[in-house]
Amino acid sequence: MDQDEKDRHLKRTQRHKKVVDEKISQAQENRGVIVVNTGNGKGKSSSAFGMVIRALGHDMRVGIVQFIKGAAATGEETFLRRIPEVDFYVMGEGFTWETQDKERDIKAAEAGWQKSKQLLSSDAFKLVVLDEINIALKLRYIAIADVIEALQQRPREQHVVLTGRAAPAELLAIADTVTEMKMLKHAFQTGVMAQKGIEL
Repeated sequence: MDQDEKDRHLKRTQRHKKVVDEKISQAQENRGVIVVNTGNGKGKSSSAFGMVIRALGHDMRVGIVQFIKGAAATGEETFLRRIPEVDFYVMGEGFTWETQDKERDIKAAEAGWQKSKQLLSSDAFKLVVLDEINIALKLRYIAIADVIEALQQRPREQHVVLTGRAAPAELLAIADTVTEMKMLKHAFQTGVMAQKGIEL
């Protein structure tokens, strides 16, 4: 790298640093945030569980409610149940195409929502993950108005992550951070079964 290229690189990074430092200086509000992970791509729940690990690293207590899922044990459930700072509730009975019983699915979602409201009303939990709740909302197993109200009335410092495809517009509107996972390619499309440590 010659001196001109070094100088250009230095100027670019200095300009970038100035922009980033200015944004950081303007971000003065310290409060809990609402994070929505949605879209058809893989990684919505995986991202949420990454945030669980971060929260635990900061000595936060974490509450997790899994909707829809539940028929098969997952690695995250098996591991996180060992950690006393995590309250983990699997409230689903399996994917809807497996259960094929709408009434039972609705009852399971309603029970999951009652547990979620307990977590959302407690200032003991600094992070609450509502995994696959977006599916329950899409299918109208839970009223979106009730979810919005509980999110808006939660303790000020509590963070909430909501995952699942097809997040409703009302939820996106009040969220602080929204990420849409886009699928470009998935092993399942080529006949590879769900793998432990990757999907399970």
